[in-house]
Amino acid sequence: MNTSTPGALAEEILRGVGGPENIESLTHCATRLRFQLHDGDKVDQAALDALDGVMGTVPQSGDRFQIVIGGAVATVFSNIMNLPSMSAAATSRPKSDADVKAEARAKGRGRYAWLDNFFEYLSDSFRPLLGVLLGASLIIAIASMLDAFGLVDFRAADKSASWVFVDSMWRSVLYFLPIMVAYNAAKKLKIDPWVGATVMAAVMTPNFTGMIGSKTPGVTTHTNTTLGTTESVAHVFGLPMQLNDYGGQVFVPLLMVALLALVYKGLKRIFPENVQMVFVPFFSMLIMIPMTAFLIGPMGIWAGNGLGTGLSWLNGNAPIVFAIVIPLLYPFLVPLGLHWPLNALMLVNINTLGYDFIQGPMGTWNFACFGATAGVLLLSIRHREKDMRQTATGALAAGLLGGISEPSLYGIHLRFKRIYPRMLVGCLVGGVIIGVLGGVNTKAFAFTSLLTIPVFDPMIKYIIAISAAFFTSMALVYFSDYRTKDERAQANAERDAAEAAARGEAVVPAQAAPAEDRELVAVGAPAAAATGATTAAATGSAATGDAPAAQAPATAEASAATKGTDILAPVAGRSVGLGEVEDPVFASRALGEGVGVEPADGRVVAPVDGELISVANTGHAFGIRTADGVEVLVHIGIDTVQMKGEGFDVRVEAGRRVSAGDLLAEVDLDAVRAAGHPTVVLVTVLNTADMASVEPHTGQDVVAGAPVVTVRR
Repeated sequence: MNTSTPGALAEEILRGVGGPENIESLTHCATRLRFQLHDGDKVDQAALDALDGVMGTVPQSGDRFQIVIGGAVATVFSNIMNLPSMSAAATSRPKSDADVKAEARAKGRGRYAWLDNFFEYLSDSFRPLLGVLLGASLIIAIASMLDAFGLVDFRAADKSASWVFVDSMWRSVLYFLPIMVAYNAAKKLKIDPWVGATVMAAVMTPNFTGMIGSKTPGVTTHTNTTLGTTESVAHVFGLPMQLNDYGGQVFVPLLMVALLALVYKGLKRIFPENVQMVFVPFFSMLIMIPMTAFLIGPMGIWAGNGLGTGLSWLNGNAPIVFAIVIPLLYPFLVPLGLHWPLNALMLVNINTLGYDFIQGPMGTWNFACFGATAGVLLLSIRHREKDMRQTATGALAAGLLGGISEPSLYGIHLRFKRIYPRMLVGCLVGGVIIGVLGGVNTKAFAFTSLLTIPVFDPMIKYIIAISAAFFTSMALVYFSDYRTKDERAQANAERDAAEAAARGEAVVPAQAAPAEDRELVAVGAPAAAATGATTAAATGSAATGDAPAAQAPATAEASAATKGTDILAPVAGRSVGLGEVEDPVFASRALGEGVGVEPADGRVVAPVDGELISVANTGHAFGIRTADGVEVLVHIGIDTVQMKGEGFDVRVEAGRRVSAGDLLAEVDLDAVRAAGHPTVVLVTVLNTADMASVEPHTGQDVVAGAPVVTVRR
């Protein structure tokens, strides 16, 4: 199905996740749509993976499901949310049996569900801020480049008002980050996000921060001789309160909102609904602002400082170990969304130490990732793989210019198991270089891209490390390929077939060649003739002047292939091509070549002789294997699995043998239409790739038992 228009892609994604009624919530990050579903079993992952605008899909525990879109994710998200069916489902949808079942299952999602929830809490608290964090990092990068070229000294104490204003453009994001994190965290825990933001803002007002180091009555300042720091303590109603500047802190809002959620939900149980709007926020603020100022705030500062100090010790005492561990750890954390705690520590380091030492080694992982993508891009150009070339180009642009690795990971790397080991070598090389050269620091939180290179110090060490990581991964992927030898042969064969089809030429396999070297031979003659010609060429008969095999098949096997095997219509009606079917999986031939039959009646019969290897318990699909190994799928209707067997009277069971014409099922076509599903009956050859050719006969009225597909082995 054509999903080139934004609306069409949105509709297909909605259909693939089970419709609007199956969506509990939907959010997005820089590259991914994140669904919380009522029933994860309703997802048609194969259909979603087949969509043009989808780079990949990631099922998760607890009926969570991610769809990787890339840079257009915000537009796709908006298009989905604006679909009329989404609005209708959000306003009026009774709880279904599936919803109840999903809720019951969610209560016991497994042994480590609490860990999933913890990391989801961290991720959802930061994820919506990716855009402004990326924007701030690019402003920092521009400022750092100007500083590096000596055009302006951003470290000067007497900067002009113009450059102070430029500073405020990026400092606004980092300084007020706690308020933003508190808002997102409260929203994640399903309480009023403005209450979370307000509690955090209370300890960041000029009134509060102005007391630090001041001579305000009740405020004392003393020096901690052990730590060498200056601390201010305010005596509020006789109680000592440590004063801190919470700008840029992330642990404080995360801890505060976790406790606020308990208080807020407890208050909602106490107060009647008609007064909750006033008294729940009031008492939440009355309880949590003092709790944050007196207890949670100092605890968050201590926790963050402690973690930062521990990592700083490791970086100072074993820099090579630290520089190697970080880039080797990130490739496994990012796909799972578990990298956010380290990102939070980067911000803590900047606020407590004035610099961060994690981002330098992390940058080598990013550039190793982008290098692997570059290797794939070069191979896709070499092998004329149009789709992969487009995917790799977009992923590489997102990486090198934006520092975003998800398009590379989900669009390419996680799909081909040969890439990760080669990418890890690049990570190791870059990490070793940074460790040996003594580490790389930065005074700003930045996405590691080409544009942010100037924020790292020493810059030359960082450039050497990321370059080594990039080109090591690129070379390893390019020279050893990201596909196995068999996968490459198959991919090249499919490419040649597509190119030949575009030129209107017939395509048959060169059977004489070894399996690992088999290529497709494209000729302008009929498929049967081409088969003979290929066989003759392989045996050398063409070289000796023998008669062309196209006129006389060289072997009995070639003669049998010419004759072929017919697959019969399972139902009377009109045959149509798979491209006309309203289902992207069948239309893309992901389940093999074949035909659809618009049924005239509901009597569905076996299209071939063979063994029933599968019968869906809902009665909508049957798998049959013939004696010579042709695997045929009969699929009744589109998405009829959702009918759960209603209207389907199955007459056979798996394991028995059937003959062509035996009754498989009787279907109430009116019930299928009433349920809103297309009634087309699909017949496909699941192992099409193993056949010499699969030729559908479309555009004709047929009776049950008439040939609709010819298979040649």
